[in-house]
Amino acid sequence: RFRPGMASVELNERERQVLAAVIRSYVETAEPAGSRTVSRRFGLGVSPATIRNTMSDLEEKGFLFHPHTSAGRIPTDKAYRVCVNELMLVTPLDRSERQHLQKEIGQGTATLESILRRAALCLGVLTQELGVALGPRLEETVLTRLELVRLSSERLMLVLSLRGGAMRTIFIEVRGEIGDDALAEVQTVLNERLRGLTLSAIRGSLGVRLRDAGTSTDTAELLNIFLQEGEQLFEAPSPSEGDAVVLGQASVLADQPEFASGEQMRRLIELTDTRTELAQLLRSRKQSGGVQISIGTEHGESLPGGLTVVTAEYTAGSLSGVIGVIGPTRMPYEKIIALVSHTSALVTELLDG
Repeated sequence: RFRPGMASVELNERERQVLAAVIRSYVETAEPAGSRTVSRRFGLGVSPATIRNTMSDLEEKGFLFHPHTSAGRIPTDKAYRVCVNELMLVTPLDRSERQHLQKEIGQGTATLESILRRAALCLGVLTQELGVALGPRLEETVLTRLELVRLSSERLMLVLSLRGGAMRTIFIEVRGEIGDDALAEVQTVLNERLRGLTLSAIRGSLGVRLRDAGTSTDTAELLNIFLQEGEQLFEAPSPSEGDAVVLGQASVLADQPEFASGEQMRRLIELTDTRTELAQLLRSRKQSGGVQISIGTEHGESLPGGLTVVTAEYTAGSLSGVIGVIGPTRMPYEKIIALVSHTSALVTELLDG
């Protein structure tokens, strides 16, 4: 479960073994670990007195601290960072776990939002942490299909279908009735010349792409509306940053002892209610590659203290976002990293499929 060798500059082999044992004990029990507990549970081959002395050394180096109400010690953020970087050994999910994720996330509506929601919920249930996902910025969304629908003699509806399942509808006012043939021709021209492009690319090149496209007065008139109003018609939806965040159930954290006091839970609920700071934090984690882990004070002021964020990037064509979990720093990192890594790969596969 923990990686042998790779000694930290600050830690000798015995200190590594004792620190790994204290972390494991605290993650599993949420109780400060004493030397006798470590000796009895992990059989390190040395006496409780030796373990106690080693724990004192680890406390002096900043890896453990000593709650005044307990004779045991608990890991610091620095200890969890060493655990993640040097001590931990991540093993891939077994077949039944992979099948469970595929079943829970893969079934149902195949839109981007629904896949992210199922993934965040599923991750939360499996890890007992708060599942979280960040939707992509739609500025780089690719147009997959365009449809023009007549609502009345002077009003049309433009329906943009975007990669990943998103859809946008825009109303267009026209002067006088446009014939059915012209409507069909413009729809065909727009699909042929714009499909497969991002919304930003369409806005930047609409005039060139629609040059000499009209073959009749009605067609030219309707295409001229697209040329004049293209900036608005193909503008990406711009929800607030917080609207792009998809959360699992915060209630799964309620049973964690870290939230028993109420103050920490109040701050977490406040964060999930506003979501803007959370979106900014998650947005900064994109395009980093692999699984990203930030622990406790490493977040700065972005999150309440005592929390860890574990995320991985997913992609959908040219779009990307992140998915992962937020929970107390006391978490089984190797298991959660494996779950987040596999889930991000599965979301990418479902969105690209």
